[in-house]
Amino acid sequence: MKGLLVDDDTLYLDALRRALTRRGIECEIAADPATALAVATRIAPDFALVDLKLGDASGLSLIEPLRAIRADMRILLVTGYASIATAVEAIKRGADDYLPKPVSADTLQRILLDTETGTAPGAPLPERDEDDTLESPTMIPLHRLEWEHIQQALAETGGNISATARLLGMHRRSLQRKLAKRPGPERRPPTDG
Repeated sequence: MKGLLVDDDTLYLDALRRALTRRGIECEIAADPATALAVATRIAPDFALVDLKLGDASGLSLIEPLRAIRADMRILLVTGYASIATAVEAIKRGADDYLPKPVSADTLQRILLDTETGTAPGAPLPERDEDDTLESPTMIPLHRLEWEHIQQALAETGGNISATARLLGMHRRSLQRKLAKRPGPERRPPTDG
């Protein structure tokens, strides 16, 4: 299985690509719509994971051109700011799924396997690597969502800390403390056995 990951967050893309590669899913990445379409034309991927917000562009605009490249491509739209309106618009345009960001490799693998093999939802997945750094397949930790929200606000203000703090309704120093605490790998609960 081969895929295309489209997001302007290159750190997230690299981490997700590494995690998927360890699971036998080869992926290419693109940070903007033009690159995404060029890569999709070259490799005709089985699936495309597309972020809703790609800098000044919208991931919604990629759905139809990707579908034209390969009609059976599974198109999954992801966003850190899910809303019913964008979910409806994504599905109308031809997206197969609409997922909250960041999506984990386990969640993505489960969705793709459920579709490809007809596996019942919730079927066991292969063992995870010990150095896997992406979140739980069921819930995204609150601190990770907060980090993503702060990063989005920073992008919207051009990296201006004061403007970002005002946009988020918090004190500048509080924002600086949160930025200094970049979320790391999630801790897994101990297992009995």
